[in-house]
Amino acid sequence: MNDFSNIKRHFSFWAGPVLGLLILFVFDLNPDRPETTATLAVAALMAVWWITEAIPLAITSLLPVILFPILGIMDGKTVSSIYFNHVIFLFIGGFIVALAMQKWNLHRRIAMKILILTGTSQARLLLGFMLATAFLSMWISNTATTMMMVPILISVIAELETHDTKSQKRSYSSGLLLGVAYSASIGGMMTLVGTPPNLSFTRIYQIMFPEAPEISFANWLLFALPAGFVLFLFAWGYLYFRFRNKQAGEQIASTQIKEEYKKLGPLSAEERIILIDFILLAVLWVTRSDIGIGKFIIPGWSNIFKHPEFINDGTVAVAMSVLLFMIPSKSNKKKRLMDWQTAKKLPWGIVLLFGGGFALAGGFKESGLSIWMGEQLVFVSNFHPIIIIAIIALFMTFMTELTSNTATTEMILPVLAGLAIASETHPLLFMLPATMSASMAFMLPVATPPNAIIFGTNRIKIKEMVRTGLVMNLMGTLVITMAVYFLARLVFDIDLDVFPEWAGQ
Repeated sequence: MNDFSNIKRHFSFWAGPVLGLLILFVFDLNPDRPETTATLAVAALMAVWWITEAIPLAITSLLPVILFPILGIMDGKTVSSIYFNHVIFLFIGGFIVALAMQKWNLHRRIAMKILILTGTSQARLLLGFMLATAFLSMWISNTATTMMMVPILISVIAELETHDTKSQKRSYSSGLLLGVAYSASIGGMMTLVGTPPNLSFTRIYQIMFPEAPEISFANWLLFALPAGFVLFLFAWGYLYFRFRNKQAGEQIASTQIKEEYKKLGPLSAEERIILIDFILLAVLWVTRSDIGIGKFIIPGWSNIFKHPEFINDGTVAVAMSVLLFMIPSKSNKKKRLMDWQTAKKLPWGIVLLFGGGFALAGGFKESGLSIWMGEQLVFVSNFHPIIIIAIIALFMTFMTELTSNTATTEMILPVLAGLAIASETHPLLFMLPATMSASMAFMLPVATPPNAIIFGTNRIKIKEMVRTGLVMNLMGTLVITMAVYFLARLVFDIDLDVFPEWAGQ
């Protein structure tokens, strides 16, 4: 097995450069603009290495810094500056607040409290675990949330094992494990900071269409929260009726959960301050910019400043995270609520992956490759928009079963932007379903970190994951298609018959 993996890795390593050189020297996409072909060559190399992970994803993401200047696509100064922007600071600020919650164990307290409030019948216990996981995944990485929830879940499953037969508890515990994994992905989809593809989308959208209206935290929440809620309810009902134990009593594992909560002790001063900071952060994000629903507009708080357009969600995230480094701990006056030692746990590899995707999007736009690729696919504009949205959602859902969802999103979005321009369709109709579907891979352990974590417990079979996940994949495609076609048109003011002026500039 190891020999096969080595051969596969070596093949992937050389396949990328060979494909890139083949495109560069054999093809000529646009005789007037050689940088168009050069960008496709770089994109092909990065796609192969990103998909196969022949080298670390973050290192592949640095290739535009080297290759864009050498191949005459973009100058080094411009491409380097793309790697750090307000979206990166939105991610960093939000992640620091999440790390502070983890440092003082606030996230565990929130999760346990939700479980106690929802109750411990089979349906309610499943709902409690899913609700706690989804809520935390809206603000904390879905990987960290799942890693925290699984040990709690295992202790509950151990309690179930004392009452049920092996087949009974195995079936219900499988439902609980899948519920945690699914709700981690669904919860992450609901907010801009919940999952990396959402942040990639906002920046790439801005790069491709600099004059387009801003996609704010509040706009995204208005659109994604209802879609996520529908999918969450379906997942809960589907898992409950598929895996419930018909012979078990109604009240299960309630003592175990309450004992776990008691171990946390009373709410500490540090937890209380971080909770206030977290709530303020969420409120400031949601209310920063004007919220428009049709002709009704709720003004945002940024309007009290002379230049409200200067303030973005990244500004808010960094402001609220920096505060935590200033407030002293009540239990230890020599320490602050946050320290650099904890902040160093930031996933800097994801930051570089973001940057590489943004740089690639910049190259697609500057070289004209996005327009060229859109023109090759313009025939799809003959189909009804809802069919195109469904195809994009279905493609991304199953594509990301085997590939990095962030890297795949960053490869696909510039192409879809070009397709929108070529077919004179509102870009959000193509880019939104791709972004949301990148988080909707439920079948395989390799599809998402939450899937891998629950599979690693050795309490669920891959055949069970695939069979159950296939239904979730198809339902996810349906919900996203309906949400984009109907809800997005209202939230983002999309007119199917009008091609926005800013998209053609």
